[in-house]
Amino acid sequence: MSAIDGLPRLADVISKHGLDAKKSLGQNFLLDLNLTQKIARTAGPLNDMTVFEVGPGPGGLTRAILSLGAKKLIAVERDSRCLPAMEEVSGHYPGRLEVIEGDALKIDFASLAGDGPCCIIANLPYNVGTQLLINWLLLKDWPPFWQSLTLMFQREVGQRIVAKPGDNHYGRLGVLCGWRTEAHMAFDVPPQAFTPPPKVTSTVVHLTPRENPIPCDVKKLERVTEAAFGQRRKMLRQSLKSLGGEALLNKADIDPQRRAETLSVEEFCRLANLI
Repeated sequence: MSAIDGLPRLADVISKHGLDAKKSLGQNFLLDLNLTQKIARTAGPLNDMTVFEVGPGPGGLTRAILSLGAKKLIAVERDSRCLPAMEEVSGHYPGRLEVIEGDALKIDFASLAGDGPCCIIANLPYNVGTQLLINWLLLKDWPPFWQSLTLMFQREVGQRIVAKPGDNHYGRLGVLCGWRTEAHMAFDVPPQAFTPPPKVTSTVVHLTPRENPIPCDVKKLERVTEAAFGQRRKMLRQSLKSLGGEALLNKADIDPQRRAETLSVEEFCRLANLI
């Protein structure tokens, strides 16, 4: 039995329900409940909080979130094999866990959030993690329904999220995250912490929304960053040619000979607003 909640060890849960991780679903399970509690604590106090989790698997992070006092946890799980394990967790925390079977990319999280404070804590499947983050970043309504995102990614993705102008990892994701959030990498998680161990180190990233980001049209900012970083080795006058090229850059008071990785978030927003 686990020391944190008296439920069976995660290794036993996996064995009982035949939950061998599926590569096709991007699954890598964390079995150390002390580590899953550390991830959950990174989000801050969870009392009175509605928490969303994506890809709970056998329930390690789920149990950590509930043991730390979350008012309600809504877990989205695509793998039906995991549902019996979730039922056992739900029985231990009656009335506090809701499990939705489905594809997180198709879920309207905002409509499920309710009126109270809400956050998202997840060990995201590697194959959909970045797209989920972008979906939560580019919501029409801002500030968003979530107060914070505490998410695990491959370390390289985490570096892209927090990257600043001039960094090797700075790109479209860094601009979008820097525009609407304050983001930092909280701590790394080594491959051997997972079953099966991935080939890369993972990292937990914590993001909080900026209350008043620079006013900018989301779709135009996406177009500018996609064009600029799509040909990042070229000068902006060439990479942004389809959007106005040198004329657009001169209007924004940006040297056409600069390259995408040198532009600040404010400069990208200025370009987007001039399209």
